[in-house]
Amino acid sequence: MASTRPIIIVKKKVAHGGHHGGAWKVAYADFVTAMMALFIVLWLMNSSKQVQEAVGGYFKDPSGNSKKVGTDQRGSGDAFTVTKQNMEQLKEQLQKAVRHLNDFEKLKNQIQITVTPEGLRIELLETAKGTFFETGSSAPTQQGQELLILIAKELGAIPNKLSIEGHTDSKPYSGARGYGNWELSVDRANAARRLMQQNGVRADQVAQVRGYADQLLRVGTDPLDPSNRRITVIVKYLESSPGEPASSLVTSSKIPPAAHEEKSH
Repeated sequence: MASTRPIIIVKKKVAHGGHHGGAWKVAYADFVTAMMALFIVLWLMNSSKQVQEAVGGYFKDPSGNSKKVGTDQRGSGDAFTVTKQNMEQLKEQLQKAVRHLNDFEKLKNQIQITVTPEGLRIELLETAKGTFFETGSSAPTQQGQELLILIAKELGAIPNKLSIEGHTDSKPYSGARGYGNWELSVDRANAARRLMQQNGVRADQVAQVRGYADQLLRVGTDPLDPSNRRITVIVKYLESSPGEPASSLVTSSKIPPAAHEEKSH
């Protein structure tokens, strides 16, 4: 009788479909990463220039040693440096801050910010009705005070020296006897200085307070043009410190130009 051979049963394990594996996790992680990157880009697009530079500076130099930007220190002297190389950055920040003013649409043509060989020139230009100073007076209006306070808070954060100038048009002053455009231009510049020093500008930061009456007309072809009446704040250039990157500045956000001087009527 033939011997019975054992029956061998072979069981094979069949792998299930890919949906039971881990491939979907990789795809999901990629999707989440892409969405996070999108949200970061959208956030940066609506952030201040200072924040954008800080984030960009981190990716270029994570240790933060080569270029220090994004600091929010204020009034710390050497912490901020505005040089010829980066004065345009300060100008852009001021312009951006001015746009946040409630009356920006009404005032935008009266606020001029210009980079000049002397420094950053910030001017508030008067209109026929007067805007930043009471007519024939050295007292700033509410709008004039608001602008001077804003600019003081911004410029007080940098080490640069400031010059403050008062200007009039050529119309003779019609107020008190013995008081004319020379006195008015000086008094308005000094009033701007006092208000700015009460609101952020350091006591040793103002290098000059000057009154020019109608000797430096803005519109020379029309000596009576209201825009000749103005207050000018000049941010003087500060040379780079040895070993300091030329682009190392910048101040905080928010900023408008200085108060303007008006001529008598």
